[in-house]
Amino acid sequence: MALALPPILPTLTPEWEKAFGWIEREIGGRVVRAQRQARWRPAWFLDLERDGETLPLYFRGQRAEDPNGFEALDREARVLRKLEAEGIPVPHVYGLCPDPGGVVLARSPGRANLATADSEAQRTAVLEDYMDVLARIHALDASGFEALGLTTCEGDEQLGLGDFDSWVARFRAAKSRPEPAIEFLIGWIRRNVPRGRKRQSFVCADAGQFLFEANRVTAVIDLELAYVGDPAADLGSLRSRDLSEPLGDLSHGIRHYEERTGEPVDRRVIDFHTVRFAACTPLAVAPMVASALPGLDFVQYLGWYLVYARTPLEVIAAGSGVALDPVDLPEPVPTRHSPGGDALAQMLSTKADGEAEYETYRREMMLRAAEYLRRAESLGPEFEARNLDDLEALLGSRPGSGLEGDAALEAHVLGAGPEQEAELLRILHRRLQRHEWLVDPVMRELRGARMQRLD
Repeated sequence: MALALPPILPTLTPEWEKAFGWIEREIGGRVVRAQRQARWRPAWFLDLERDGETLPLYFRGQRAEDPNGFEALDREARVLRKLEAEGIPVPHVYGLCPDPGGVVLARSPGRANLATADSEAQRTAVLEDYMDVLARIHALDASGFEALGLTTCEGDEQLGLGDFDSWVARFRAAKSRPEPAIEFLIGWIRRNVPRGRKRQSFVCADAGQFLFEANRVTAVIDLELAYVGDPAADLGSLRSRDLSEPLGDLSHGIRHYEERTGEPVDRRVIDFHTVRFAACTPLAVAPMVASALPGLDFVQYLGWYLVYARTPLEVIAAGSGVALDPVDLPEPVPTRHSPGGDALAQMLSTKADGEAEYETYRREMMLRAAEYLRRAESLGPEFEARNLDDLEALLGSRPGSGLEGDAALEAHVLGAGPEQEAELLRILHRRLQRHEWLVDPVMRELRGARMQRLD
């Protein structure tokens, strides 16, 4: 499926003029069409004319919030070249642009997101094909990736945790406020590392990202988080991907994978890796939610923070037999300040004539933030009071404010033993549900997200 780009080049900022110039010099040819992808990460679809042919390209820029983003792209480029040499369907790498940082890839045919499949039969067929590809990836010799900087594992802790400690280290270095739910997840993960696992392989890490056409996978994409670890990690991370891009029946997909590999996978191990990988998202985005960067798609990051903290708690509770409490979620009540938020939302709802796709994305990004603030203004005080009610029952005294309550709850989490796990699961889950309700109308693909249960 070919992507039709606009017939003329858009007006470019000096940064992107530099990037396009680098592409023309290093790859050769002339960029004749381009369209910026409407998403939180800088990325472009490009057509490059070279030697009488048109090369469809994709420029995947580094994450603005990640100081090590270029190193991650460099490693991803090396991983893609290795996998291509092994016969795995991945985009061809044309080069690595140093400034602005980005990897230039062949634009593979097909589309992402199985939610857009034409039918349930197609979704099932593509999922099965992806699980076949994943089985082939996991069958590659793990030691063959050591030259790329992906070291093999020694012992249960390293095999089970994978790259988890690096996520925790970055979180702690940037942490600026109490994070009781994240601290609970860190403690649970470290207490529940699977024991006796032996097999290790190349792991996609953020599995389930691919392009498809008809009933086949055309390219496995987005491998910047790849490492060597337990292949069950990829089966766990599929459940995270499914929250925003429904993959179909994952129990069926995992059974298909087991048939291809000839090895059954303990569902408790998959649950562990579901929790471990999901927790990496709030670990990564907590600093941006606590102190938003200029130009950040704040509501998108807040949605990730809340959903990927809530859903692993639900997996833990299901595996432990803990019943989570339903939460009463009231409707917003207008206040004297509501007309100001209404006016801002109305202004941001108006689309300008000739507005480009990326400009629409930026405007809607601001609209989502305005809608969140409208609900926070009308619902926030009530939810804060309910959180403090919970803390008073738990701690025996009522904190003076929401932030004081966060600090008190985090201190309690850090000092609690496993016997208090059920109580903490319930209170943390209620708090996250309340906060998520403030964002609910603008959660988009994450609205009402639930982890799939496995057979």
